[in-house]
Amino acid sequence: MRGVPNLNVLVPGAAGPAGINVIKSLKMAKLQGKIIATNTSYLSAGFFLADAYEIMPKISESEYFDKLLRVVRKHSVNVLMPSSSFDIFPYSENKEELLRNGAFPVVSSRKTLEICRDKVRTNEILAGHGELGNILPFTSTSSNKIQSFPVAAKSRYEKGGDEFFVINDEADLRYVESKFDHLIFQELLPGTEYTIDVLCDFDGVPLVAVPRIRIQLRGGVSSQGRVIHNTEMEDICKRIAKIVGILGPCCIQMKESPEGAPKLVEVNARMGGGTMFAALAGVNIPDLIVQMVGGKKVSVPTFKEITVIRYFEEIIVEEELLNSE
Repeated sequence: MRGVPNLNVLVPGAAGPAGINVIKSLKMAKLQGKIIATNTSYLSAGFFLADAYEIMPKISESEYFDKLLRVVRKHSVNVLMPSSSFDIFPYSENKEELLRNGAFPVVSSRKTLEICRDKVRTNEILAGHGELGNILPFTSTSSNKIQSFPVAAKSRYEKGGDEFFVINDEADLRYVESKFDHLIFQELLPGTEYTIDVLCDFDGVPLVAVPRIRIQLRGGVSSQGRVIHNTEMEDICKRIAKIVGILGPCCIQMKESPEGAPKLVEVNARMGGGTMFAALAGVNIPDLIVQMVGGKKVSVPTFKEITVIRYFEEIIVEEELLNSE
């Protein structure tokens, strides 16, 4: 990898789009070390793209971390590259233990993860920086502060968009308040949606931000997207990443107001399901991370504007392999 020693990379969440994107990006960069994929099920597409795989317990199970340490030692893992909201917390909490076992977890601090998980705290932290005030939508945990309809109601905590409602009137409001907990109410943003992939170094200095328009979504993940240059958006997202304390990657969601002004939706302190879009445009974030862990001073490349469409690809799992598991 361009002068970087052979480093073995563990990619958890190998069934999800982000984990698969990481594996594909590392293979595109011709990683000289091994790629080890992990997930809770043998039927994980990333297992068949990686050099090795390990089935893991669920993160909620007590034996999870002990198994993780065994995997790290077995495969001489140098870099842990999480891409799921589920595993970033235990990796951050156990960072020192992982480092003692030779594995560098690419994850922000617990404090930063908590800020990003909670949309209210995210807005509160950023509201303290006046220059960002115009990109923050109205956000409140109290329906009494709603001044007009329609508004959006969503989970206060990161849930991948599972709970999102458009509230058109008082009847809608009463319904969602009776059915769901931990809701927040936000300005409804009906316009163009953006994801901005951001990479910071391990001192929290933003290196690059790659915006893309989310043309089409499937299951909350971009199936069509257009990478664009937007200097103002890039600068704003670098500033956001620095303020909340991102180390390594994050993906920031923004959406336009009725007036066409992009406003913040959320900050995810991890790589997103569209990481490959940035890699295809010329900014291979997993590759850059491995270079940084390897001690190389990276030169962040410029990126080109491209449009990307995705399609399904099949993997045949032979019965004898399946029965051996």
